[in-house]
Amino acid sequence: MKKRLLLISLLVLTFAFVGAVRAQDLSGQLEIFSWWAGDEGPALEALIALYNSQNPGVEVINATVTGGSGVNARAVLKTRMLGGTPPDTFQVHAGEELTGTWVVADRMEDLSDLYASEGWNEAFPADLIDLLTVDGGIYSVPVNIHRSNVLWYNPAKIAEWGVTVPATWDEFLAACPTFQEAGVIPLVVGEAWTVNHLWESVALGVLGADGWNGIWTGETAPAGEEMLGVWNKFNEVLACSNLGADSAGLSWQQAIDKVVAGEAAFNIMGDWAAGYMTTTLGLEPGTGFGFAAAPGTAGTFMWLSDSFGLPVGAPNVDNTIAWLKVLGSVEGQNAFNPLKGSIPARVDAVSAAPELYNAYLQSAAADWGSNRLVGSLVHGVAANERFMGDFNTVMEVFVASRSAEASANAMAAVCITSGACGG
Repeated sequence: MKKRLLLISLLVLTFAFVGAVRAQDLSGQLEIFSWWAGDEGPALEALIALYNSQNPGVEVINATVTGGSGVNARAVLKTRMLGGTPPDTFQVHAGEELTGTWVVADRMEDLSDLYASEGWNEAFPADLIDLLTVDGGIYSVPVNIHRSNVLWYNPAKIAEWGVTVPATWDEFLAACPTFQEAGVIPLVVGEAWTVNHLWESVALGVLGADGWNGIWTGETAPAGEEMLGVWNKFNEVLACSNLGADSAGLSWQQAIDKVVAGEAAFNIMGDWAAGYMTTTLGLEPGTGFGFAAAPGTAGTFMWLSDSFGLPVGAPNVDNTIAWLKVLGSVEGQNAFNPLKGSIPARVDAVSAAPELYNAYLQSAAADWGSNRLVGSLVHGVAANERFMGDFNTVMEVFVASRSAEASANAMAAVCITSGACGG
């Protein structure tokens, strides 16, 4: 805890001068709605501390709803938004989770003027802004970029077991008996959403970037031979996991803990896991923990971005605009991302303070600039909320039947009802 508070204090002090210059004469409250609690809390706390240094007259209400990947928060948010009591601002994944849910329903304010006044049209990548844009309006401010398709491991234990980090799923499957004979879980998964998270990396490894993107454009048939191959490979991978044993009771952090402790060989999770291992566990990337692209996905960066916008009917508009300005600033992105285990959405933030970014984050930033980019399904980029919700049923069909045909047919039906798969 002391180390966490020290990190937050150092980051805030780094940008205190800029904050003092920009301090505004605002008062009242600002309610920030998110799912960043517990181990993800320090990064948000750093942003709030920076905001408070610039706007000391505003009382910040840190409204968090816990639950991995926002599964619980989104349900509470929907009740509030549809009930006419929106928070001042809320965390939402860039892409379809934002545009296909709240923008199409006319529940968000256009931030195009703010983008122009803050110079953000040049600061953020054009492709990212496109995913925040509907009919010429821009509807949220991205604070970070996360990578979904990361394989985490303990370098010392991998060396002890005499296994090479797998570059393909076939290599992983070949190593599976070695781990099982040693009493080690080859690939650890946790609660239900983490299984979906694993599926998208398996699918990307089998289909490649073009095949994955083809699901959402209609070029990859959801019940075709390629997708049958995905489900069959997923079945093989899960046979080398703890699914059905203790998985349902594990958070993503607890799954990572098993890797760190040597009870499991690998875990596939987004790089918020790097933030957890560095900020909470105090481990160094490359020695305390290792990382690689998920098997079969080298050269492809499956991404997601956390962002915040201004809901229609927000009680404290001026205070929210000031919050969004902090999020989109170089100092805000550099206060947040080193603690979160993500890289800035701004193209100029890392170069402004490279010393803040560890070996993993430097690697991720380099890959973000050079890899093929594809959007995450589970984290709201690739498909709309209807598909995301109904995909849980598809996974239930698969877990119960282990049938590639039944699962592919169920997914094809969801594609039709959600309208998420092109065509």
